[in-house]
Amino acid sequence: MRFSTAAALMALGPLSVAAESPFEQYKAKFQSFLSSFSGSAGIPEAADNVQVPVNTKSKSKTVQPKKIDTLTLNNWKDTLYGPVHAEATIPEEWLVLITGGNKTCFGRCDQLDTAFNESALKLASLKPTPHNLHLASVNCDDEPVLCNSWSASTGVVWLFEVLPTPAETGLYVKRLNTTTVTSQDIVDAYTAPREEWRKVDSDSYFHPIDGFFAKNGLAVPLGWFFWGLNAVPSWVMMLGVSFISRSMMNKRVDGMANRPRPAAGAPGAAAPRGAAPGDGRS
Repeated sequence: MRFSTAAALMALGPLSVAAESPFEQYKAKFQSFLSSFSGSAGIPEAADNVQVPVNTKSKSKTVQPKKIDTLTLNNWKDTLYGPVHAEATIPEEWLVLITGGNKTCFGRCDQLDTAFNESALKLASLKPTPHNLHLASVNCDDEPVLCNSWSASTGVVWLFEVLPTPAETGLYVKRLNTTTVTSQDIVDAYTAPREEWRKVDSDSYFHPIDGFFAKNGLAVPLGWFFWGLNAVPSWVMMLGVSFISRSMMNKRVDGMANRPRPAAGAPGAAAPRGAAPGDGRS
């Protein structure tokens, strides 16, 4: 029996394939396992690259402080009635600070001014929000005629409750401690019951809107008059009072000196009065 070389080679081929096939199968499984592991490890990296959209509209709205208007002799009435609607039944509230400088507040209103400015944000943050509340200030150093026409002193806050004309305007006054006042004190004053404020009657003489002087057009002339008196130095006032009093005394003395005296023994002259009987001198 012959053994063919070609037949041997052909027989070895399938054997070699059969011998290599288990190894290749394990190798393929191992590579598949590595590829699956590397793929799962790459997921977080892919997630990091994902951009999440940000909804900017969901952010809460920032509370803005209340605007503080500056009242002058020319604009105060237009400012107070500016936000008032013709058919309004709820009054517009104006919290007005009466302040000053070295002349009218003697330099003691700086802390009050700071506290009032800081209270603008706290008042705007109140819940429920007082949409009908407005803030303003009057500096009596800059507006002396206005302060005198109102008969207003520094270191106080005025609360106006303004309705459409001809309705009466409510007015409340509260004095503050200029040395210890804080912004919270002003907020507490506003939220306090109106019974804790001093009410200014609408029929009082110096009510800025409904008072006797305001309705008859006398408030501003009186403001100028009182401002002129305050502008005159005190020594000039004392000198004028002294001059007037001396003139009056001199006229009185001259009148007494020029009065004719009755002659002695003349009719109508008063007879000398004698001593009463029995007094021991007759």
